[in-house]
Amino acid sequence: MLETIKEAADYLRRKAPFKAEKGIILGTGLGALVDEIAVEYVIPYQEIPHFPLSTVESHSGKLIFGELQGTQVVVMQGRFHPYEGYSFDQVVFPVRVMKMLGIKALFISNAAGGINPDFEKGDLMIIEDHINLFNGNPLIGKNLDELGPRFPDMSRVYNKKLIEAAKRFGDQHDWSLQKGVYAGLSGPMLETPAEYRFLRVIGSDAVGMSTVPEVIAAHHMGMTIFACSIITDVCYGKIQPVNIAEIISIANAAQPKLSQLIQHLITQEI
Repeated sequence: MLETIKEAADYLRRKAPFKAEKGIILGTGLGALVDEIAVEYVIPYQEIPHFPLSTVESHSGKLIFGELQGTQVVVMQGRFHPYEGYSFDQVVFPVRVMKMLGIKALFISNAAGGINPDFEKGDLMIIEDHINLFNGNPLIGKNLDELGPRFPDMSRVYNKKLIEAAKRFGDQHDWSLQKGVYAGLSGPMLETPAEYRFLRVIGSDAVGMSTVPEVIAAHHMGMTIFACSIITDVCYGKIQPVNIAEIISIANAAQPKLSQLIQHLITQEI
C-alpha cells in the first residue's frame, strides 16, 4: 500500500509542481468553496494512479491545487465512503497521498443529521470529538511505520486552537456556531428513530457517514485537524422523512457561512 501511495504522490508532483501545507476535503453540497480559490491545477481523480472514483452524484471527483486567502492549498472536491463499497484504506487513500505531498493541516466538512435538540437545520457544528461506529477503521492490519505509530493516542484529535478561532469568528459575525460530538456510521440508509435515541444517549450531537475514517488516518500521520458539519436535518422529536435533494439544498444554503469560516481558518498559524 505504501508503494501505491508514493506512486500517486509522485504522479501529482509531476503534474502539479506545487507546494502546500494545508488541505481541504469538501463534503456534500460544499463544492462552491472552489470558486474562491485561485486555481492553478485541476486533476480528475480518474487520472491519478490508484485513486478511487466517487459514485455520489453531489461529489465531483477532482483534486484542486491553488491559493485561498494567500495560502497554498490542495482541495478534494468529492470524497469516498464505505457505503460505496470502498475499503477503509481506499476511503483514506487521498488523505495519505496529501500527507506525502507535504500537507500538515487538514480541514474537513460534511453534512450531518442533528441529534442535539438545541440544533436546527442549517446550523454549523464544529466537531470537538467523534464516536467511531463504522465497522472498522483504516488502521487495522499491518501498520505503516512510515506514516505513523502502531497505537496512536486519540485524546487530542481536533485542534483546540482552530476550534477557538472558529468560535471567535462566529461570535464576531453573530453566528450561532454549535460545537459537539460527531458519530460516524456506515450508511447509506438514514437511521431509525430508535437509533437516533441511542446515539443521543451515548453522547452524540450529530451523525453522518464520513469524516471519521479520514480523521483517524490524518491523526495517525500527525496532521492538524479541523472539522465542521452542516446540520441538514433534525433527528429528534417528531422525526420527519428526508431525502437527499433536501439535504443538499440545506447544505447549499449554509455554504456561504462555512466558506467564510474555512477561508478565515486557513490563514491561521498552526
